[in-house]
Amino acid sequence: MKDLDAEALYQTLAEQIRPQVSPATALVGIYTGGLWLAERLHRELGIAQPLGAIDVSFYRDDYASKGLHAKPQKTDIPFNVNGAHVILVDDVLFTGRTTRAAVNELFDFGRPAMVELAVLVDRGSRELPVAARYCAHTLPTPLAREQNLDLRRDEDGVFSLQLTQANR
Repeated sequence: MKDLDAEALYQTLAEQIRPQVSPATALVGIYTGGLWLAERLHRELGIAQPLGAIDVSFYRDDYASKGLHAKPQKTDIPFNVNGAHVILVDDVLFTGRTTRAAVNELFDFGRPAMVELAVLVDRGSRELPVAARYCAHTLPTPLAREQNLDLRRDEDGVFSLQLTQANR
């Protein structure tokens, strides 16, 4: 969306998370946009725990109907999840189903002390009772279901947001 400055929103998100960072804090980025954000947050906030990455493809409740994502990625949780303060990072919060799948997968690695969600944009239209603890921007009016809000990253690592039509 032209009126949303993804770089400014990223800075807002970083400033929301910064006061909560402790030695026990671990970031896990949800492929793809969430991982891009988590990579930058991890560096900028000086998170001590190694960065985790999660692909929820096999944990989605619509896996049977939609099939496997065209490019599934490897989930990598390189820290002890038991007792950790985990912040899941995603680019856009929509129905809540991706977040639910990420939490389910995360618990396969252990039992964290706390799991919080950080998102760049909440686009509305929740189907599950999921809310982000850290959110840079909430759209005043939910987007139509046939619209996507996509995070893009250029070759210099600069973020932008683009409104696209969903593939159906």
